[in-house]
Amino acid sequence: MYFIIILLVCLLSLLFTPLLFTYFIHKHVGYVGGSWYGHSGAAVDYLCMPKNPDWSGLKYKNGTSGSGGYVYGAEYETLYSNIGIDKSYSQYDVPCAVCRDVGHSSVVMVPSKTKCNASWTKQYSGYLMAGYYNHAAASQYICVDKDAEKVGTTTNSNGVLLYPVEARCGSLPCGPYVEGAELGCVVCTK
Repeated sequence: MYFIIILLVCLLSLLFTPLLFTYFIHKHVGYVGGSWYGHSGAAVDYLCMPKNPDWSGLKYKNGTSGSGGYVYGAEYETLYSNIGIDKSYSQYDVPCAVCRDVGHSSVVMVPSKTKCNASWTKQYSGYLMAGYYNHAAASQYICVDKDAEKVGTTTNSNGVLLYPVEARCGSLPCGPYVEGAELGCVVCTK
């Protein structure tokens, strides 16, 4: 469970310098992977796929059999958003990192906040993103660094699609929330 929480904390947070990593250390860098956005039987978890996969000791056959699960890469879908992540990121692939926090034992992602409570340490803040509300596949809410990075090209390969998340009023009260406003987020440790 701790590994999964750390994976989510570090997902897409690649801009830290070694000086900022006194307590927050990169353990792995790769590509965000997950299920195809339109598959109804899709897995919900996002993965941080290594840049250098290893098949040693495993038996496999090239080509898909049609009788298993699949993992695809992820793309930003920011073309029509009004958030600070540059619209030029749309269709680019999404990098990731798995990190280890050597100075704290608790990690939390707080949606619709950009600052941590007084007794917590801010690791990064950014934008809440998830899959499109009308796609068949389930998705996760993740906090994407406001200074997110991109990899690859603008080739529209789809796979996991990350969209900005907007507030919808009703059970979520307008005032303080704003109908249609993109939500921020912050990742905090303690």
